[in-house]
Amino acid sequence: MKKDDIVLISTADWDNPFWTNKQHVAVELARRGHKVLYVDSLAIRRPSASQADLSRIFRRVRLWLAGPRMVHENLWVWSPLVLPLNRYPAILRLNRLLLQFGLSRCLANVGMRYKLCWTYNPKTHQLVNLERFDRVVFHCVDEIKAQPNMPVDELEQAERELVSRSDICFVTAPHLLETRRAWNSNTHYFSNVADFSHFQSSIHKSVEIPDDLKRIPGPRIGFVGALSTYKVNFTLITEMACQHPEWSIVLIGKIGEGERNTDVSILQALPNIHLLGPRAYGDLPRYLKGLDVAILPCQLNDYTKAMFPMKFFEYLAAGRPVVSTNLHALQDYGHVAKLAQDTNEFIEGVAAALRGEGATLDTRLEVARGQTYETRTQKMLELIYGRDSKYA
Repeated sequence: MKKDDIVLISTADWDNPFWTNKQHVAVELARRGHKVLYVDSLAIRRPSASQADLSRIFRRVRLWLAGPRMVHENLWVWSPLVLPLNRYPAILRLNRLLLQFGLSRCLANVGMRYKLCWTYNPKTHQLVNLERFDRVVFHCVDEIKAQPNMPVDELEQAERELVSRSDICFVTAPHLLETRRAWNSNTHYFSNVADFSHFQSSIHKSVEIPDDLKRIPGPRIGFVGALSTYKVNFTLITEMACQHPEWSIVLIGKIGEGERNTDVSILQALPNIHLLGPRAYGDLPRYLKGLDVAILPCQLNDYTKAMFPMKFFEYLAAGRPVVSTNLHALQDYGHVAKLAQDTNEFIEGVAAALRGEGATLDTRLEVARGQTYETRTQKMLELIYGRDSKYA
């Protein structure tokens, strides 16, 4: 069965420890027989003089010199070199030339052709000649312009143009569907999903809780994800820790992902809040097994209004009771998780989950089982090519 070659233009580097839609979609497309070139982030955000940004620049230069690298069967990763000053026309033209030349060379090296462009970057059309592709798919997974330090006006104008030019658009939240469908009628909603088999391993008896988590006394209330104040409500977490000093609040994730100078001092000040730092994706089921309740203490703002948290179905697949703030995208899942309107309701929801109230384990697993990358990608390909196409 013939499969189109796919250039997947990401907004996240392949080896970022927090895997997102982009990496999972690339792996699933490659598993289905498509040759996939995964293109690392093209620098939407202007860099700072911070050590983290400077280290990333030096690392990008090293990877660029190495060329495309094979990371899975049918899947290569390329780290292009671009100058992060696209607001200047001369720099934009130079970046476009560098990317076009580099992309053509990479495709030739790995035996791929210009067929399908699957992009997450709203400025793709400014940097890549989309006319060379047979099809263009824009996959909108969040409201990028609502993140800190983003060029809001530039992104708004660029994304509107890219959406209108794309053959088909996919979005991961109802709010994104409402806004992007106004720009392109061929826009479809598919929520974020989970690697069910990976996270369901959490419930197997042979899986052991990591020692660093074992040492933390129960009950353990845990969050897994980036710890940034525009996403996570630190005040809610500290209020929960203060009201229930007998609970251990476990936070697993990198501090300040997507946000410079994140201040976690209010979290560090409380003895029953434990910041473990990031953990490898392969180890997350073991950590989730050690949690009594999994939480999504998200902020309610323009960014989270357009967000479907990836951790939601991962938590359910791991069999954990889930308590979340009342996110717009989770409204259909109130039967399987507690969606709290305010801090007090959130804390009471955790207490109820500890008492064993709420959805059963079988219900949680059944909901998660229906939301996988395999099923979602198949439905997406059927929309791109048609249900009976040899390409789907």
